[in-house]
Amino acid sequence: MKKERRIAILGLGYVGLPLAVEFGKYLPVIGFDINKKRVDELSCFIDQTNEVSSKEIQKSKISFSSDISDISESDFYIITVPTPVNKSKIPDLKPLISASKSVGSILKKGDIVVYESTVYPGATEEVCIPVLEKSSGLEFLKDFHVGYSPERINPGDKKHRVHNIKKIVAGSSKSTLSVVNSVYKKIVKAGTHQASSIKVAEAAKVIENTQRDLNIAFINELSILFDKLDIDTEAVLKAAETKWNFISFRPGMVGGHCIGVDPYYLTHKAKEVGYEPKIILAGRELNDKMPNYIGKNFLKALRKNSNLKRKVRILVLGITFKENCPDIRNSKVFDLIKVLKSTTVEVDAFDPYIKSLKGTEYKDIRITNSLKKNYYDGILIAVPHNEFKAMGINEIKTYGKKHCLVYDVKYLFDQADTDLRL
Repeated sequence: MKKERRIAILGLGYVGLPLAVEFGKYLPVIGFDINKKRVDELSCFIDQTNEVSSKEIQKSKISFSSDISDISESDFYIITVPTPVNKSKIPDLKPLISASKSVGSILKKGDIVVYESTVYPGATEEVCIPVLEKSSGLEFLKDFHVGYSPERINPGDKKHRVHNIKKIVAGSSKSTLSVVNSVYKKIVKAGTHQASSIKVAEAAKVIENTQRDLNIAFINELSILFDKLDIDTEAVLKAAETKWNFISFRPGMVGGHCIGVDPYYLTHKAKEVGYEPKIILAGRELNDKMPNYIGKNFLKALRKNSNLKRKVRILVLGITFKENCPDIRNSKVFDLIKVLKSTTVEVDAFDPYIKSLKGTEYKDIRITNSLKKNYYDGILIAVPHNEFKAMGINEIKTYGKKHCLVYDVKYLFDQADTDLRL
């Protein structure tokens, strides 16, 4: 009879919690996080990320802890901590190293450690494994093994979930790969893809988001060009989509913890081995400049409005990095608001998922929780939340003054109903 693995998941954010709950449908699992407040909330079946419901947590065979000793009896550790970049756009592996030290402190012979965090090719073997060896005093391949199975969570997406997204799995040996594969197949009904090595799996993950970043950058560049040519970008895209092999993307701001970050991981490794990327950073640079482009375009349009002879008030609808989720990590809307704010412009932000920015680096941005009628000179729809769609363009316009300009960045409504869009 095959041994039933005792699973512990480290990091209970947008990736770790849904994974833990999914495993908890079939066997007992322990969820660990260094954030005690987060652990206390989850223990009361409250998920502030809105990724899983209270009912799902209650029905799952999962326990939560912020004490590393509570997971010491596990033998299959899955690490799902964030892998951000610093202010210089250099990979910040501190959370990954810290989690590896924690696991290393309780690692035993025969244990398997699987990483899900997005990294550059080689990071697991070059950075994480040495930390595990040093912290545990054990020898890699002889005493313990390592796997890699990159996360593919899409925050706020209720259709594509852990169980129905095909899972890439990799292991430090054939036998380890077999174990890792069998563990994930318990929960992933869409099946698994067994990568030939950990580096291959790491590379596959990091290029998924980089490819998307580049595709959006291309469309963003087209939108800038078409604006100068006085051509409607959406009309062009709809026409092009009539060809069967045209790949559909829409212009906009690209932020978040993955797409706005992963290209820097790939280019970091490229430069480390002496290759200077030609395309990857060009796409990232263009996408990083879009908040500035959008903001200046809107201000220019507002200034052309002859009725604006007083202090201008702008309402920004949506501040999260994407629709239908409360994730504000690396949201480019904050960069946009900085462009809009000046001595003659006041900016209010409204988002049904965010009630306050206290305790964040964006605390100086003014959040309104009750919209005022006939109050704003300009309204900018930055994030296409379902709630805004449900409000309808007519209701949204009631918050603006008579000559209010509406900028629909994400094509939420028909062109005829708004004044500006990308």
